[in-house]
Amino acid sequence: MSNERHKLHPISALLNFIKGLKDLIFPFVIIFVANGFQGGSTEDSHWTAYIPYIIGPLVLILVLFSGFIKWKRFVYWFEDDELRIEYGLFVKKKRYIPIERIQSLNYTEGILHRPFKLVKVTIETAGSGSTKEAEAELTAITKEAAKWIETTLAQAKKRKLSKISDSDLVGEVDIVEKETTVTSTPIFKMSMKDLIMLATTSGGIGVIFSGLAVFFSQFSEFIPYERIYDEVVVFMKFGVFIVAISVFMVLLVAWFGSVVLTTLNYYQFTIVQEDDQIVLTRGLLEKKKVTIPLSRVQGIRIVESPLRQLFGYCAVIIESAGGSVGDKDQKIRLFPLVKRNKIKQPLQKLFAQLELEPDWISSPKKAKPFYYRLDFLWMMPVVIAISIFFYPFGLLSLLILPIIFLLGLWQHRSAAFAQTNNQLSLRFRGFSKSTFFIERKRMQSLIMKQTPFQKRKALASIETTIKSGVTGVTAKVDHMKIEDIEEVMTWYKPSGQ
Repeated sequence: MSNERHKLHPISALLNFIKGLKDLIFPFVIIFVANGFQGGSTEDSHWTAYIPYIIGPLVLILVLFSGFIKWKRFVYWFEDDELRIEYGLFVKKKRYIPIERIQSLNYTEGILHRPFKLVKVTIETAGSGSTKEAEAELTAITKEAAKWIETTLAQAKKRKLSKISDSDLVGEVDIVEKETTVTSTPIFKMSMKDLIMLATTSGGIGVIFSGLAVFFSQFSEFIPYERIYDEVVVFMKFGVFIVAISVFMVLLVAWFGSVVLTTLNYYQFTIVQEDDQIVLTRGLLEKKKVTIPLSRVQGIRIVESPLRQLFGYCAVIIESAGGSVGDKDQKIRLFPLVKRNKIKQPLQKLFAQLELEPDWISSPKKAKPFYYRLDFLWMMPVVIAISIFFYPFGLLSLLILPIIFLLGLWQHRSAAFAQTNNQLSLRFRGFSKSTFFIERKRMQSLIMKQTPFQKRKALASIETTIKSGVTGVTAKVDHMKIEDIEEVMTWYKPSGQ
């Protein structure tokens, strides 16, 4: 294995500078807002008013210089079956990552990467899930260098697994080249019709409003709320209709923004299987390539929101061990949106052992009251209070009760589980319907719970936990027949216990 040291592309210095600028946006805005954007515009201004205009350029020069130094001191190489990285601005740091710990390489092509045919490489290990960042990141390297890293890793892993003896060294090169040939199988490509449906039902409007909320919270001291309130009062005098139209337009613009963002993020979404890895590619302005080893997949979850379920669509999420929780793909959407009746074939290609149509055991009829009774108990005082204090319009809160009742019946209808030879399937609904498919060997625990009220009706709840990210994920089905759950507990219990 070559010990030659490699550097990042010089564009990394600019990318480091831009990243530093992004971190300085809020401090700069606060400084200039606090100064009233006046600087030395008036003749009697004190000299301290010029401080922001002196510090600003100095900070920019410092950020630019630090970005250059970070690029200059960053090197990486392979040695003794390790990926070694040396970096640091003022203090030189070294990071050694054993090749067998590297689980995936994720690629990103930003706007500044594409003209130079570069990629950003994010290196993931099994331990990345316990931190808020990836194990290592190569900010900008050529696609040829990324391919060389991928090939080197594959060769090193194959060599370690095969344990080639000294007598076979003559044919080592031929064996490695033959074994590292990648077999690529197309699995799925999102159509433009599905992309539009995904964008229009993504719910990204909440992200936009949350971003605005964060912005206003950062600058609440400088926002003239009293003046805004006075303007709103004057505006409301024009009538309810005008106010309603204005609110509708704001929501429409926010929704349109979320549609554009989702379309840009998931443009040309494709799934390809390369040997024992799943490769997801998506994005228009920023093209991303995420690699998921099949060995890391702990379970499959199918999510159907009411709106998407109405049109026969669902999303398929991979519950994966490890991975970077700082990444937006911490819950990896294998299929961001797909027709429910079309997911069987591509999923069977990836997971041949998966049973997608098991014999479901549904929640019994006697369990129906458990799905809405508790909600009635805590909502009744709220409804009564609203009806009394806001009479007569408060009586509209009575509409909540039939909604709770219907939602409870909907949840009861969705609740079910199924147990096959090596798989446990769980189906339940909060507001959206979730269906889990989990292999027995992937389950960290299986628990049966029973309240005194359930005991009277011979009912119980069952839940299981699997690895996913840092904390894991739990799937739970409530109010099932206790004899059915006990049968599953016996199935899960290791032999001899």
